[in-house]
Amino acid sequence: MNTPNPGQGAAGLHLIDNQGDRKKKVPKYLYAALFFLLVCANALIAKFVVFSFNFAPGTAYLYVSIAFMIVFALWFGMYGAIAAYAGCFIGAGLLSGLPLDLNIVWSLTDFWEALIPLVAFRALGCDPALRNRRDVIVLLVFGVIVNNIAGAVWGPVALALGGQIAWDSVVLVSSIWFLGNFILCLCLVPFLLLFFTPLVENHELYIRKYWH
Repeated sequence: MNTPNPGQGAAGLHLIDNQGDRKKKVPKYLYAALFFLLVCANALIAKFVVFSFNFAPGTAYLYVSIAFMIVFALWFGMYGAIAAYAGCFIGAGLLSGLPLDLNIVWSLTDFWEALIPLVAFRALGCDPALRNRRDVIVLLVFGVIVNNIAGAVWGPVALALGGQIAWDSVVLVSSIWFLGNFILCLCLVPFLLLFFTPLVENHELYIRKYWH
C-alpha cells in the first residue's frame, strides 16, 4: 500500500503547511498573466488621471494610480514594481505624447515610488496587512514620505532635462507632485492594505519576498 509523501494528503494533493508556505509550484504563465493585468490596470488608471487632472506633461494633481502601484508592489513583489514602470510608461508617458527617450527615463519615477516601500517592507520583515505599529510606521516613512520625495525630485528634473518644463518651474512642479501623492498615499494605501491584504495574501499569486 502506497503512503502519501510528507506534505501530501491522502489523495496525494499538495497541502499548505502551518507556516503558510505553498508546496505546489505556481505555473509561470500565471505570473505572466498577473503582470499583464497589473500593467493594464496601472496604465488605464494613469492615463485617466493624467487626462483628467493634468498640470504638467505626463503628470496630474491627483495621480491616484500611484497608490495602487505601491499596493500592488507590496502584494506582488517585483512583478508589481516593474508593472508600475510599464504602466507609467504606457499610460502617463506614451499615451500623453512624451518623447520616447525621455519617457524611458522619466517613467522610472513610478518604479522608485513602488520599489522603495517594497524593499523597506521586505528588508525589515514588515507585514503589508499592517498588523502592528511598526508596520504602519515603516509604511508612512517609506511608502508615503521617502518614496514620494524621490518621485517628486526625479520626475520634474527629468522633464526639465527633456525640455518639457522650464528649470524655474521644477520646484513648483515638485511641490505639487509631492503634496498630491502624499495626500493620496496617506489616505488610500493604508486603507487598501489594511482591508484587502487579508484576502489577497491567501491567494497563490501573493508574493511574500520579491519574486515568490
